[in-house]
Formats: sequence, C-alpha cells, structure tokens
Amino acid sequence: MAGVTELKPIHRGLPGAVLFCCNLNRVRSPMAEGLMKLWFGQAVYVDSCGLHTGTRRDELPFAADPFAVAVMDELGGDLSRHRPKNFNDLEDDSFDLVVSLSPEAHHRAGEMARGRAIDVEYWPTLDPTLVSGQRDVMLQAYRDVRDGLEKRIRARFGEVRTFGG
Repeated sequence: MAGVTELKPIHRGLPGAVLFCCNLNRVRSPMAEGLMKLWFGQAVYVDSCGLHTGTRRDELPFAADPFAVAVMDELGGDLSRHRPKNFNDLEDDSFDLVVSLSPEAHHRAGEMARGRAIDVEYWPTLDPTLVSGQRDVMLQAYRDVRDGLEKRIRARFGEVRTFGG
C-alpha cells in the first residue's frame, strides 16, 4: 500500500524458541509469553507452561487469571484465550531457552534440559496471587509483576527497533 511504512523489528541474538514456565501457568508465565509475543511477534516461537494447571480440565473457567488478563489488556496483550497447560501438555519441547519464574519450575526446567542443547535461566518472580486486598491493590501487584517481566525481557532480548522511525 503506497504511503504506509511497515514496521519491522530488528533483533540480535534472539533465540528461535522460548518457553516460560512457573507453577500453574495462569499468571506469570502467560504474562511473559504475552509480552514476548507483543514485542517480537512471530520472530520467535514462544510458549508457556506450569508444573500444574491449577484446575481440572472439566472445571470452568479453565483460563488465565482474570487479573492477569486485565493488566495485559492495558498494554494490548490478549490473554483471554490462554488455556493453562503443564510440561506434559507441550506440543513441542525443542526450545532454545527455558525461562523459569519459580523455584519449583526451575527444577523441572533443569530436568527438561538435561542432555539437550537448551539454555535454562531462572528469573525469580513474585506470585501476585499471594497478595491480598482490595481490587486496586491486587491489580497493582499484577502490574508490578508484569512490569518486572517487561524489564527482564527487554534486558535479555533487547528492544524492538523499527526501520525509518
């Protein structure tokens, strides 16, 4: 289309496939997955999982935490269709990098990487579900986690840059 400049990200050292993992795959790891997808689009394959899903598949709702959905929506990220999964539910386990966000998930990530060419990093991340209070207090705890993940992701993978802008 004439007159429309397409924005293209420039990345250096971006892995081909990244997995974020935590305990339940309802808050931290889906937010990290969503942030990566927001900034890097399809330049990298991104997935997330947990040790457990936090609910049985026959229970409703089987989805991301509503506060996580709300704070990601503030940035334009859509977690409304996220369905929690565990390590056994992964369709593909050939990741270049696994980022664990909880000590328990870090242990499992190490087991997954054993004997394979997978880098594992541990980014200790507060579980905002442990915070209690009014809605605004809860939302701020989730925002703090989201913003902390944003900083870690940008520091680790770099900024998305555009041509001509």
